[in-house]
Amino acid sequence: MSDTPTSFSDLGLSEALLKAVRDKGYETPSPIQAQAIPAVISGRDVMAAAQTGTGKTAGFTLPLLQRLSSSKGNKVSSNNVRALILTPTRELAAQISESIEMYGKYLNLHSTVVFGGVKINPQMMRLRQGVDVLVATPGRLLDLYNQRAVKFSQLEVFILDEADRMLDMGFIRDIKKLIAVLPKDRQNLLFSATFSPEIRALAKGLVNQPLEISVDAENSTAEKVTQWLTSVDKKRKPAVLTHLIKENNWQQVLVFTKTKHGANKLTKHLEAEGLTAAAIHGNKSQGARTKALAAFKDGSVKILVATDIAARGIDIDLLPQVVNFDLPNVPEDYVHRIGRTARAGNTGQALSLVCADELDLLWGIEHVIQQHIERKVIEKFIPANELGESRVIKPLKQGKPPKSGKSQGAGKSRVEHKDGQRSGRNANGNNVGKNKAKSGNDSSRRKKPEYDGTGPKPRRAVRPAK
Repeated sequence: MSDTPTSFSDLGLSEALLKAVRDKGYETPSPIQAQAIPAVISGRDVMAAAQTGTGKTAGFTLPLLQRLSSSKGNKVSSNNVRALILTPTRELAAQISESIEMYGKYLNLHSTVVFGGVKINPQMMRLRQGVDVLVATPGRLLDLYNQRAVKFSQLEVFILDEADRMLDMGFIRDIKKLIAVLPKDRQNLLFSATFSPEIRALAKGLVNQPLEISVDAENSTAEKVTQWLTSVDKKRKPAVLTHLIKENNWQQVLVFTKTKHGANKLTKHLEAEGLTAAAIHGNKSQGARTKALAAFKDGSVKILVATDIAARGIDIDLLPQVVNFDLPNVPEDYVHRIGRTARAGNTGQALSLVCADELDLLWGIEHVIQQHIERKVIEKFIPANELGESRVIKPLKQGKPPKSGKSQGAGKSRVEHKDGQRSGRNANGNNVGKNKAKSGNDSSRRKKPEYDGTGPKPRRAVRPAK
């Protein structure tokens, strides 16, 4: 469109923010930034569907900082916040907080971040002075609110990021509890990968006459991502991955596994082959996860092996390779995984190692992305158990999310819930609510495959016999 802004200076941002943008090396706003920034500055509610890698974080942090810095005389009082950004995972919360600090470095604004898996007292201390921007995961925020460590009487802006992921992880009750205690007179921004019926239902009680922005088609995969798969016998997957890394001299590879145990086992295999690797998943402490991610970013670790907890929490502009060591149970998670590469206009490739018993999962993925993934043969590793043919791809029904994979993956999609530390679930040793026994029993079976507590596990009223 000819009237689309071609420079950040056209968007109504202050010189202090423009200087920070220039420091980052950005010149031209992405489509979502060009649409969202003026709307947010004007005070409108916004509902945006944007895939990962589209620049949405800057799309809401820049205008938020502009609005807060231009408000005269709004000094924040003790324990209060002027803007709240709610996000599902610790990694994502930390990265959004870093973006706020980076873009706001020439402004006189104070921000902080709170999430579970770490001690709550230092977070309470930081909130005492009041903050302009608070980035938080839902459970830890509820814990802080229940302990009267955070107040919302001065809240001006509420941002719900990765709303679809919030629902997948089972945060809907926590979100509704939080919305209920926020002041009615506020600006609301909702960001999601898709506008599914569930997201629209949530939006009805949140946004008021919003500007709707849709950057990418629902469940589309980035055009600059080269996708391919190879048929592999399950037991030979580690050897195939090792071969590809060494043969192609890959220097930075993000590998997704289905389980924490699988991530640990694969990491040990890669290290035994002389490759630098680290694992990141729910059983790792927050410190270990942060350290592994930093080592991966600076190149001292070549291979990061992750469960889906990292699918939306890793933000690396120039990540060249993503490998699906295991296909995800939920087809939509494939989109989020491979969205880690080909960000910010760069190219990348996404490879999947697929064994015969993953054919149903492959069909579900190809249905969701509406295309067949190219198959390649690695001569040294021709499988004994051939991968069956793909199905004919049927068009997605308008307004309905695809059913494929939902029944088998729906329970597991909430497995990561502890990453945001649900309130009343023993957030790092703090007091648990009256229904402690009930919540423990409810989560014992469903969360076992991918428990993301990093702190003590919830106590259960009845312990299973050993």
